[in-house]
Parts: sequence; C-alpha cells; structure tokens
Amino acid sequence: MRGANYLNDGYDRSIEKQSTDDIQEKIIATILFCCGLVSILTTVGIVVIIFQVAFEFFQEVSLGEFFLDTEWTPLFADKHFGVWPLINGTLLTTVIAMAVAIPLGLSSAIYLSEYAQPKVAAILRPAVELLAGVPTVVYGYFALLFVTPFLRSFLPLEIFNALSAGLMMGVMITPTVGSISLDAIQAVPRALREGAYALGLTKLESIFRILLPAALSGITASIILGISRAVGETMTVVIAAGQQPKLTVNLFESVETMTAYMAQISGGDSPRGSLNYKTLYAVGAVLFLLTLALNIASNWVTKRFKEKYD
Repeated sequence: MRGANYLNDGYDRSIEKQSTDDIQEKIIATILFCCGLVSILTTVGIVVIIFQVAFEFFQEVSLGEFFLDTEWTPLFADKHFGVWPLINGTLLTTVIAMAVAIPLGLSSAIYLSEYAQPKVAAILRPAVELLAGVPTVVYGYFALLFVTPFLRSFLPLEIFNALSAGLMMGVMITPTVGSISLDAIQAVPRALREGAYALGLTKLESIFRILLPAALSGITASIILGISRAVGETMTVVIAAGQQPKLTVNLFESVETMTAYMAQISGGDSPRGSLNYKTLYAVGAVLFLLTLALNIASNWVTKRFKEKYD
C-alpha cells in the first residue's frame, strides 16, 4: 500500500509539474508574441503617419512637379519641389561609400576566414566590428575636421563635399559588409576547400573560383544591406556633405541628401502643418520606399542564389 501511495503521489506531482510548465510556457509565448506585435504595430504606425502626411503634401504639389522638376528649394521664396537633387546627393554619397566598403569589407572577411590564425582572428574581428559602434556624429566631424583639410591639400574640394562624407560612410559601413560576408564564407563546407586543393588549385584560386561563388548570396546580401545603411545615414552627411541640393556628379561639391534635408526640417523652424513641414514626410516616403526596395532585393537575392549542401 505504501508503495502504491508513493507511486500515486509521484504521478500527481509529475502531473502538477507538467501543468505548471505548460502554464509558464504559455505565459512566455504570450509575452514574446506581444513583443513581436509591438514591433509590427510600431512599423505600421510609422508607415501610416508618413504616407498620410505625404498624401496631404501631394494635394498641394503635383507628382509631376515632385518627380520631374530638377530644383529643390522649398524653403526659398521661389519654391521648387523637385526631389531629384536630394536623390542625387543620396546616391552620390552612397556610391562613394560602397566603393570603399565593398573592397575593405570583403578583403577583411577573406583574410579573417582563410588567412588569419584563430587567435589573430579572435582579436581582429571584434576590432573591425568596433567601427560600427562609433557614433556617426564622430565620423561626420572627423570627415569635416581631418579628412576634408587633408584632401584639400591636393584636391579642389569645397569645405562641405560629397567625397569626404562618402569616404567616412564607407569606413562606417565596412563592418556591416565584412561581418556578414565573413559569416557567408565560413558557412561554405570544408569539403569544397579540400576538393579545390585536391584539384591542384592554390588558396587564392580556390577563394575566387570556389568560396566566393559559393558564398555569393550572403556577400550580395551584405552589400545590399550596406547600401541601405548608406542611404539612411544622417549625421555624417549633415556635417560633412553640406546642405546644398544640387543635381551634380561632382564629388568635390557640396550636396544634400534626403536624410540631411529631413534633419534640417526636423529642427523646428517650419511650423507644423505648413507645406514646408509636409515636405519632410514626402521625402521620408521616398526614402522609405527606396530602403524597402533594397531590403526586398536583399531577401530575393539571398533566396535565389542560396547554396544548399548536404
């Protein structure tokens, strides 16, 4: 009888423990669901507000004027609302940044994955990623106070220019490209490397003929994410690139990006509800659609070119 009672007590405690664990798991699942829901609702709220005010803007300014005019002077007496000078400034600084970030990031990823000793890689990778932790305002002032004066000693640069801002943005984005590319390269199976060596390929040949093509999806995704980061950068271009919207490809001149203009309007000089204030949301809508397109492209590339190994 004692044995039977002991078994029954143990069975009851097991049932109670299982019931308690189920309740705890449901509570945790509910909390995690609410956290995810908050992020989704926040995104939806941002999108609704941006496009609601942008729609009000386009009630006063036509789409033709916004996308076909080549001047952007909403704060002047002679108002023009052509967004292309802002898009031009954004793309110009982004191209410069990626011209720096892609070779630096990809080279660092190749070195850390294939050449560096494990102890060296364990030190260098956090050191490279530390660049991503530097405040962007520091990059901006470094570009303005050091890079620009240095470049002006042998280049005809304006004080505020696209080149210095783009170079600093490239250094800032290098950890993004390098870290994701490194993970993509390290995910390539060891068997592919050994197979390349067995066929007589050198390490350098195996990297460019085997590893990089196999890790293409991850590398491409890192580049697209780097472009998204460059497009959305604010403080570096506000400080170093200036606030002169121009439709130009001259790297030595001052330009204004979409984010720089948004920071300018956000300063509070434009009354709430005015047309100048609404331009903030119109430009924000364009920026949102541009970064959304880049993120969709990144996901498509990752799925389209992803290599699967058994």
